[in-house]
Amino acid sequence: MAARAAILTVDSNTRLYGVIGDPVSHSLSPVMHNAAFRQSGYNGVYVAFHVTDLPGAVAGIRILNIRGCSVTIPHKVAIMDLLDHVDSMARQIGAVNTIVNEDGRLSGFNSDSPGAMAALLEKTPVARRRVAVIGAGGAARALAHGVVTHGGRLTIVNRSEDKGCQLATELESDFCPLADFSGGGFDILINTTSVGMTPKTDQMPVSHACLRPAMTVMDIVYNPLETRLIRAARDAGCTVVDGVAMFVHQGAIQFERWTGKKAPVQLMKKMILDALRQKQ
Repeated sequence: MAARAAILTVDSNTRLYGVIGDPVSHSLSPVMHNAAFRQSGYNGVYVAFHVTDLPGAVAGIRILNIRGCSVTIPHKVAIMDLLDHVDSMARQIGAVNTIVNEDGRLSGFNSDSPGAMAALLEKTPVARRRVAVIGAGGAARALAHGVVTHGGRLTIVNRSEDKGCQLATELESDFCPLADFSGGGFDILINTTSVGMTPKTDQMPVSHACLRPAMTVMDIVYNPLETRLIRAARDAGCTVVDGVAMFVHQGAIQFERWTGKKAPVQLMKKMILDALRQKQ
């Protein structure tokens, strides 16, 4: 309740943060990070920027001294060539979702991978499990890297064979075309695509027939709170991991990198859940 009552004060010392993406109007990152700033007493403001001109946006981050940014679809890979430094884990993953601006020097990091693994490991071990990651974009790279790092047996499942095979080859894993995927033999299924995200909530990345009771099914989409995939997986008897868990864990990592303060994780989760329930 204290966070709800706290007054957001903006002055000449306020540090500006944001999320850049296309689309970005659905993002609840501002709700989460602004609540965390207020709770911790940090003089910062976080806003959403709809970005189609990525080089222009990066120039703006420098010129306006925006202290940090989250990076979302579709910029997580392309942003890497525009930064001054990319840390080793993000370089291995091949995607950046976090920017830190230190006196005009922009550094890129990836909080998606550790955030997603923290959420997944709360529900299931990954080592020696057969894991299907649906997608081959920036989020897929982060999740796939985490799976391999934790000893999972990875298969990339993607509509585009070129992109899917490329990622699978990079990670020395298997590839399966989405059209051929049946779910058979897999312990964990992870959707990293935007299929099922608001406003197209009636869509699923795979058919019901691919879901089996022994599976753990994770969907990184957090808006809506219960995607059609998560609902179908629960109905099929699967263990489910919704997108809120990953979203909050990766956001907490970002917050701590930007501020040097301990993230109020439970508050951040509560703010996201409250915002999503209001949308239902």
